[in-house]
Amino acid sequence: MPRNIFTFDPVERFVAGTVGEPGERTFFLQARTGKRVTSIVVEKAQVFVIAERMGLLLRELRRNDPSMRIDLGATSAVDDQPLEQPIFEEFRAGVMALTWLSDRELISIELQALPETGEETDELFNDDDESAPDLLRVILTLSQADAFAKRCLAVVNAGRLPCPFCGLPLDPRGHVCPRANGYRR
Repeated sequence: MPRNIFTFDPVERFVAGTVGEPGERTFFLQARTGKRVTSIVVEKAQVFVIAERMGLLLRELRRNDPSMRIDLGATSAVDDQPLEQPIFEEFRAGVMALTWLSDRELISIELQALPETGEETDELFNDDDESAPDLLRVILTLSQADAFAKRCLAVVNAGRLPCPFCGLPLDPRGHVCPRANGYRR
């Protein structure tokens, strides 16, 4: 089957969101421009890493070029609206890349699908490789990137509360706490 490359340049909305109850949530990244919507499944850890790296990139850009206009926080209100419905999963993300496009002063996020063959890879395939896994490419302004990173952190932190003793997530029924020698809390 030929490779699908979902490109959003420019993107109107790019957000992280979840479906399901805490502890059983499925994490999605969703890009929308006009009526075109693409949703991909990601792991919670991937959402956290994207937000963390995006924040580091934005801070580094501001530090290296103080004259660069990055209105972090000023114009980038966090999008707290739900994911666009209905949600159709295009693929499950594997390899991720975050790139600074210096000539355009924009940030590119690329998420490549996990290969169907089961072969793990840690590199993005070239666009012209027809047998490569599907790819989502989203181009963000600096304020969009800031808002996206903040939303990612909010989504990750909205899950189950941590146990005050061991830090592991608490289920509604409690959990077997290693700090309490296996007793339920």
